[in-house]
Amino acid sequence: MSETIETDVVIVGAGPVGLFAVFELGLLDVRCHLIDILDKPGGQCAELYPEKPIYDIPGFPIITGQGLTDNLMAQIKPFAPTFHLGEMVAAVGKLDDGRFSVTTDAGKTFHAKVVVIAAGGGSFQPKRPPVPGIEDFEGRSVFYSVRKMEAFRDHDILVVGGGDSALDWTLNLQPLAKSVTLMHRRDAFRAAPDSVNKMRALAEAGQLKLVFGQVTGLEGDDGHMTHAVITDNEDKQHRLPATRMLPFFGLTMKLGPIADWGLNLHENLIKVDTEKFETSEPGIFSIGDINWYPGKLKLILSGFHEAALMAQAASRIVFPEKKILFQYTTSSTSLQKKLGVA
Repeated sequence: MSETIETDVVIVGAGPVGLFAVFELGLLDVRCHLIDILDKPGGQCAELYPEKPIYDIPGFPIITGQGLTDNLMAQIKPFAPTFHLGEMVAAVGKLDDGRFSVTTDAGKTFHAKVVVIAAGGGSFQPKRPPVPGIEDFEGRSVFYSVRKMEAFRDHDILVVGGGDSALDWTLNLQPLAKSVTLMHRRDAFRAAPDSVNKMRALAEAGQLKLVFGQVTGLEGDDGHMTHAVITDNEDKQHRLPATRMLPFFGLTMKLGPIADWGLNLHENLIKVDTEKFETSEPGIFSIGDINWYPGKLKLILSGFHEAALMAQAASRIVFPEKKILFQYTTSSTSLQKKLGVA
């Protein structure tokens, strides 16, 4: 028999927007359980770029993905949310009393008055380069994200790609690497112009190598790379010393089971209103990168705004008889008591 958990709200996704939703709901005395397919909170911030600097979080001129996650976890600690990590929502149904039944692939069932989908872009997987035998090197020499920069110190690093991630990590890893080579198929980049200019300056100074072509083979034993085989744009092959390779070919985003929940979609995103960020199904809300509305900006700060408005509407469903009094944390002693700062 599956375990049944009673709660006010189930939040699908424990990225920054899902975490901040806990805070906004907690201020309104709404209890939350969070479900995430990853093994830790933080979503893409913690999984893909924990040490990458973020510059557009209000009040923080610079903060890393993991730093933002840690701060959000500290902020929601007074509300003691429960996390169910390494699990995926398999099905959502409706109970006779109007609540939702949410079932995970781990056999848990949740009964909740509200469901909040904060699943980022859905489930995401890095795109694997078409290099023969690359699977044998993944996790040892080939990585699709940088979790700890120190793991790349004193290595010959090959970064492959022409977007922001490739340029950012080329610049961030260059000071601590034995050598860094950035390879792209052509001399044109999709990254921020400032990053491209900095990269070209380092290349001209001989502090990194810039090559054009494709990786067509990897050399090494037991998953440990020694060289990458490069085919340049003149169809000539070269052996490049490389003990670490970071391919940035983008991510494949999939809604997964969410696509089967009967919600109105817009180009594989969940359509919501801009008053409550409610979906086509009353009681199911969607916030963050996974939703769509006219003028949508895929920014973390936009998701924070959406979480605040969603919480006001969700609390009216959880407490239909309760009068919601809007309060400020700076002046409300009752809110400050909830936060443990009164």
